[in-house]
Amino acid sequence: MSVVAESRKRNNARVSNRRTRQCRTGALALLLLRPLTAVVMRREKEIMLMFDLDRFKADCSAAVTERAALQAVREVVARAVEVPKAVLKALGEPVRAEVHTLHRSSDLTILNVIWGPRMTVMPHNHEMWAVIGIYTGREDNILWRRLAGEANGRIEAAGAKALSERDAIPLGHDIIHSVTNPIGRLTGAVHVYGGDFFGVPRKEWDPERLTEQPYDVQKTLQLFEESNRLHAARS
Repeated sequence: MSVVAESRKRNNARVSNRRTRQCRTGALALLLLRPLTAVVMRREKEIMLMFDLDRFKADCSAAVTERAALQAVREVVARAVEVPKAVLKALGEPVRAEVHTLHRSSDLTILNVIWGPRMTVMPHNHEMWAVIGIYTGREDNILWRRLAGEANGRIEAAGAKALSERDAIPLGHDIIHSVTNPIGRLTGAVHVYGGDFFGVPRKEWDPERLTEQPYDVQKTLQLFEESNRLHAARS
């Protein structure tokens, strides 16, 4: 064998050995990193499946101070209900129709609203913007508008929004809507309002004549209790 051929053979052998060592090192690194990667991925998944109510309230409080507050709060709510099971775990499985106040201040109200099976609430306004996020069940909203020239403030239907789990929609300051839970089980929704929901005078509309009258909070809360009685009677 010539000197050149022998030298080439030795060089090829060294390259081959180097590649073998590199492959072994790479394989060992993968084996060492795999458990760490699995832990990180599992941790990220656990974080995604968590809903921290205090953090949610803090995020909403920060968002409400932004110039585009409605959109900012909508993004906070949308992130929360993106993992509905996490919200359900944090707030608890709904057992009855009710309204639970999670936060109340002059510029922000957060409610956990549980609609009874096939429950309906008459048309009403808020006199503030709102965001609705569904974490279990369904919520159908009919949107209404005032009829021009009507002395008694009559309204007519103007549109509708059908909401399901993971949906989060914004409602403007002047929106009039009615709400129905169209299914035969409880629906859970997070409602966020840009003001003191219970401290601002508002309007409701008679569900039969569609005429305007002052909003009666106690009457609305009684609708939830009536829904509970009906549901218990059917069970």
